[in-house]
Amino acid sequence: MHFLDQAKIYIKSGDGGPGAVSFRREKYVEYGGPDGGNGGKGGDIIFEAVAGLNTLIDFRYTQHFKAKRGTPGAGRDRTGAGGPDLVIEVPIGTQILDDDEDRSLLADLTKEGETLVFLRGGDGGRGNASYKTSTNRAPRQHGPGWPGEEKWVWLRLKLLADAGLVGLPNAGKSTFINGVTNAQAKVGAYAFTTLRPQLGVVSHKGNEFVVADIPGLIEGAADGAGVGDRFLGHIERCRVLLHLVDANDEDVATSYRIVRDELEAYGADLTDKPVIVALNKIDTLDDELVTALSAELAEESGHPVMALSGASGAGVPAILDKLLEIIGPEKRVVVRNDDGEETTDWSPV
Repeated sequence: MHFLDQAKIYIKSGDGGPGAVSFRREKYVEYGGPDGGNGGKGGDIIFEAVAGLNTLIDFRYTQHFKAKRGTPGAGRDRTGAGGPDLVIEVPIGTQILDDDEDRSLLADLTKEGETLVFLRGGDGGRGNASYKTSTNRAPRQHGPGWPGEEKWVWLRLKLLADAGLVGLPNAGKSTFINGVTNAQAKVGAYAFTTLRPQLGVVSHKGNEFVVADIPGLIEGAADGAGVGDRFLGHIERCRVLLHLVDANDEDVATSYRIVRDELEAYGADLTDKPVIVALNKIDTLDDELVTALSAELAEESGHPVMALSGASGAGVPAILDKLLEIIGPEKRVVVRNDDGEETTDWSPV
């Protein structure tokens, strides 16, 4: 399945049904008055955040969404049926933006099952029975029904993850996420093997949390170099960033600074998030060189440096411990019975 995190769609709620013009006609009943019923309400446009979706690719092929109009009223004071609501299912983490220059944020769906009535259907028109007065006993006017609302909007997906991986291309982010989660990110000995964000679920010491891997950043990403910074939106919601630096780079301090500069240029307070700085691929170096590079990286970053190897697993449990410590103890602990089924939620003391 292709990954798409932005889409422009047209939405329109249903028009209200027209009211009826009708007069009572019954045998042995004289002076039958007006009995035209009101029209039905048009269908609403409703957005719903659902699990199991992680891309907006469906909106590339279907871009127009129109709810049905209400049914016209009928005689005998029968009100027309309302038009069915149109529910548009979107991934959790989808934002709805206005189609203006600033793309103003209109809604943000961040919880499974969250629904939003975005456009309300038009009200039904009045039937002629509602126009009857003491001086107007046989009205023939009726309401045509109110039109629905229509709008062009942008959908933008920001993946929900607890931790985000950042670094230069080939820093070992894909190898790390493959080793600690159920993700199957592409790994290769060349730059930009990751072309779209990846999500994976880490199970560590009875806890589960989500890690996001985004394509590597290079110098000038904020100006469009490489794959640019368009995927940085997917780590805006993360509680902590894991910054991986390749121990085989010529200058690990420069490698760290390039990525931090691009995060700062992007904004969205990414540089204010808690960060874990980690020297990756230590299995390719001796201990003395690892110690020296870690000290150099710590001096540049101002953070303690953790060493690991995503390929061999060395140092990975300590990294996961640190991530879990920052993410917080409120994360759900999974308890399973003998059949492997989840049974209870609890929190450690």
